[in-house]
Amino acid sequence: MSLARAFVDVRPLRTSPVFRRLLIGRTASVLGSFMTIVTVMFQVWDMTHSAVWSGAVGLAQAVPLVVVGLVAGAWVDRGDRRRIFLVATVGQAVCALLLAVQGFTGGLPVPGILVLVAAGACFGAVGGPAAGVFVPRLLPKDQVAAGLALNQVTAQAMMLLGPALGGLLLGWYGIGVCYLIDAVSFALAFYGAFGLPALPPEGEPSRTGLHGVLDGLRFLGGNRVVRGALITDLAATLLSMPVSLFPLVNEERFGGSPRTLGLFLSALAVGGVAATALSGPITRMARPGAVMLCGAAVWGGALALFGLTTSAWAGLGLLVVAGAADSVSVLSRTTIVQTRTPDALLGRVTAAELVVGQAGPHLGNLRGGLVAGWTSGATALITGGLLCLLAVAYVAVSTPELRRGAGPDRK
Repeated sequence: MSLARAFVDVRPLRTSPVFRRLLIGRTASVLGSFMTIVTVMFQVWDMTHSAVWSGAVGLAQAVPLVVVGLVAGAWVDRGDRRRIFLVATVGQAVCALLLAVQGFTGGLPVPGILVLVAAGACFGAVGGPAAGVFVPRLLPKDQVAAGLALNQVTAQAMMLLGPALGGLLLGWYGIGVCYLIDAVSFALAFYGAFGLPALPPEGEPSRTGLHGVLDGLRFLGGNRVVRGALITDLAATLLSMPVSLFPLVNEERFGGSPRTLGLFLSALAVGGVAATALSGPITRMARPGAVMLCGAAVWGGALALFGLTTSAWAGLGLLVVAGAADSVSVLSRTTIVQTRTPDALLGRVTAAELVVGQAGPHLGNLRGGLVAGWTSGATALITGGLLCLLAVAYVAVSTPELRRGAGPDRK
């Protein structure tokens, strides 16, 4: 295999100018969003010095995505996805602009800030399912996985850069400038999607109201491959999410140094970025289901071993492996969802995927904290990793279609 084929497949950037422009706009908006996450947390803490209010920031972002998500998916499957995405992007830009105004004037109390954050998350819950159809509609089937990998690697890179850049700009220019940059980033995302063709559903549009939502859930219940992919992701995050355990494990095993804690948090991201950057062979494979199951199993196994180790360097290495495995699993899962779901249902299924992706880590961190409170951080990590391995094995045995193939099958 040539060295070039080892890196992320960039064919979509060469063959599709529309995808290239869309990716640039999306990357800018992801960067702005991560800067805003840091800015909101800093502002709320600075105003309240309350861990409760700081925790409420996460709820203001996650709850609308879960509550609005499935309903938004049914709406997305009834109309022009391009237009819906543009409207949602304008809504997010307006929310960011209002945050910038209050950042410059300092005239809004914390509940008002959280309302704006929640409103932006509601628009994001609509725009996310709409954007879920872009890659499979814009690219040939043999380039869909490569396009998704490019989306993922740029998002992970911005996940690393955004908080650091946000912290620097907060210190230099204040919170208003950071919010304003986020508003401008949404303008770039709008520009990136503006040139897209109209993207109405291919096939019968979603039924109105609850009927459309139930149709999407029935598809998930009946399609064993897509259902297995989402269950695998939920099992990995719900049973073995480690982030809430890092401070405790750092205290128990590694002396409680904040430098070590920061490295733990960075190691997962470094592994994810590296694996996605080297995803060329993975995106060319014909069996994304098997790749996803292997990635989820390595994630669980690496975290269980992390719970056993007493060496900080070995622990960091295991977290890099876990981050890489999770990145491979997520990329394969997204490929399955977007290639095995009929276009007319893709908004609803993408919304369900986003709900799983948001709810799973939050509930997983809660599970880890509860188990650690009863036992220890190491025990929570080990049991969580082993439970993840058992759940992945169950999905693999009970869903042979996922294990054998799960390649493109859209109708």
